Amino acid sequence: MPPADTGASTTLVDASTAPSKPFDDPNPEATKLRPGGPGYHRMNAALFAAGVATFALLYSTQALLPAISAGFGVTPDAASWTVSAATGALALAVLPLSAVSERFGRRAMMTASLTVAALVSLVVPFAPDLGTLVALRTVQGVALAGLPASAMAYLAEEVRTKALVGAIGLFVAGNSIGGMSGRIVTGWVAQAWGWRAALAAVGLLAVLCAVAFRLLLPKARHFTPSAVSPRALARTVGGHLSDPLLCRLYAIGALFMTVFGAVYTVIGYRLVGEPFGLPQGVVGSVFLVYLVGTVSSAAAGRLVARLGRRGALYAAVSTTAAGLLLSLSDALAAVLAGLVLITAGFFAGHAVASSSVSRAATTGRAQASALYQTAYYVGSSAGGALGALAYSAAGWAGTVALGLLAVLTAAGITIYATRRALTDRRAAANRRARASHPAGRGRATAVAARS
Repeated sequence: MPPADTGASTTLVDASTAPSKPFDDPNPEATKLRPGGPGYHRMNAALFAAGVATFALLYSTQALLPAISAGFGVTPDAASWTVSAATGALALAVLPLSAVSERFGRRAMMTASLTVAALVSLVVPFAPDLGTLVALRTVQGVALAGLPASAMAYLAEEVRTKALVGAIGLFVAGNSIGGMSGRIVTGWVAQAWGWRAALAAVGLLAVLCAVAFRLLLPKARHFTPSAVSPRALARTVGGHLSDPLLCRLYAIGALFMTVFGAVYTVIGYRLVGEPFGLPQGVVGSVFLVYLVGTVSSAAAGRLVARLGRRGALYAAVSTTAAGLLLSLSDALAAVLAGLVLITAGFFAGHAVASSSVSRAATTGRAQASALYQTAYYVGSSAGGALGALAYSAAGWAGTVALGLLAVLTAAGITIYATRRALTDRRAAANRRARASHPAGRGRATAVAARS
């Protein structure tokens, strides 16, 4: 990797010998990766590949659920556990593995997670029954857990602050490409050779992404190793969970993912059934709408610059709700348009919320990001399971009702945050006005004298 240009000196420092502690550098921000600078594009390409592999693996069975149901003779809600088990296991494991990344480094943790998950994916196609498949998917979810929070922490430490939202947006865009390509590949391969061959194809894709990630990702220059202390971890987690802003962001991420998990777990059943009757390959191709998520997540930084963070969340909520309502139509074009809006709204909301967590957490960034990922994948697991149950009980309308409840709750949280921010700003303005008024200063002086 070429040495980084700090912009402050003509002296070049090799990344492998650069000091690992931020306080060894008089201006650590200047040595961080920046758009157009050395290593920035390699970093984006590496994390893009990791995002592709993560979502391709995590949701590899989602587009295949009708075929898995038929193959094992099980109901949609039983087959949905091949998705929910993986996302639920990731949610439970992401926090402990993020703590391990504090000791061994983000780069090492991400490499190990992606490698193990890719190797397990080569075994998944040979599962003899649904129970074994769900167990292997659980292991895969645990393996993947070390990647999302470590990636967010790596970006927060290695990328300049002004470029952070854009860099995280590109990582999320890799997620959308992975989700799309995994589903498209599995759909067409399953139609030709069956769902087991489709899972094998995703496994090979993940192996290629893991190799590319390891070769491309620049070494960390601003990571400081720390001992893994359960007591310190509990204090850090407790501090994050007592922060109202972070808790609101965690809830918003979980609610957006509940909608997304419910919709994309069930949509395959709806499209292969009446009145559409689409073949498996065509159903897989429907996931081309993930390209919309690629665009909306990568553009999240511009959306925030124009509307502010809460304004961007309002836009994401409105877009998602409109898509849910439109998808109720029995016209295929309207359903596809609804999926486009749901996808755009979800990825924009996720990019804004996740980048806001990295920005709000000044300490324990890995744990802050891990808690977000925990909430996010709990939402995915719950959305998949509840969405399938709602579909079994009330059809697509039941799944849409669940999605609307989640997205309106996210809107309520954002409205509360907006009103809270306005109240705080008015209170601060009143305090400044009283402090600047002569009578106010006199009263303050008298109070100080009495104390």
